[in-house]
Amino acid sequence: MASPALLHSTASSFHGKFPAISTKHSPPLPYGNLRSRYGGLSVKATSGIVLVEKTEAQKVNRLKTTYLEKIVPLLKEEFSYTNVHEVPKVEKIVVNCGIGDAAQNAKGLDAAVNELALITGQRPIKTRAKKAIATFKLREGQPIGIAVTLRGNIMYSFLDRLINLGLPRTRDFQGVNPNSFDGHGNYSIGFREQSVFPEISYDALGKPRGMDVCITTTAKTDKEAHKLLALMGMPFREGGGSATLVRKKKLKAHHFDSKGRGRGRR
Repeated sequence: MASPALLHSTASSFHGKFPAISTKHSPPLPYGNLRSRYGGLSVKATSGIVLVEKTEAQKVNRLKTTYLEKIVPLLKEEFSYTNVHEVPKVEKIVVNCGIGDAAQNAKGLDAAVNELALITGQRPIKTRAKKAIATFKLREGQPIGIAVTLRGNIMYSFLDRLINLGLPRTRDFQGVNPNSFDGHGNYSIGFREQSVFPEISYDALGKPRGMDVCITTTAKTDKEAHKLLALMGMPFREGGGSATLVRKKKLKAHHFDSKGRGRGRR
């Protein structure tokens, strides 16, 4: 075994050849102090502007907590509800995606299932055709799409990411249509691309697919549902609201025939 004197002399000679590096003049990191904790990376903002409050960021289900603590009293006061159970709430969210070439491309169907599972946090089911249609080369029981129904904490988590991440990342986004209610308090949104969600990597994305998001609420009218989603942060388009659309009356075939006959007589 080496003597203590020999170890001391060796350590002193090592420090003499390789002096300690000073960290006083090291340039500051642009994103604050980074430190590894349990294998992860912790980022601390250097600027004074914080988009999300620290107390809300630490909550597991911040949208659900905000609904129970802030939104419910506002809705109860505005619509004069006598009972707390009368206050409208989000009951479920259904996300579905149609895949036309599922029969010819089985790998594409599996890839779509994995992508939707990453986005929603729940594995979807395959929707199958109820009847056979020879024109579309469709057989009964053939898979034609995928769908997933979200409830509880997973539903609130997906709705939070949809409002704060998915919609702002949409190309040329100017707000969602406030007239997409069905008359019973349910709201539907359509996406042309799933790449707006950060869970999907743009490099690993294959064929671009769209999807439909149907938000089912317990509201009895569209006005109550509109107010509920607006308080949750849904970016509705300005100058709109829950209003009835006046659709033009479709003309029948005899209207066009009479016009054509009148021109031919002239």
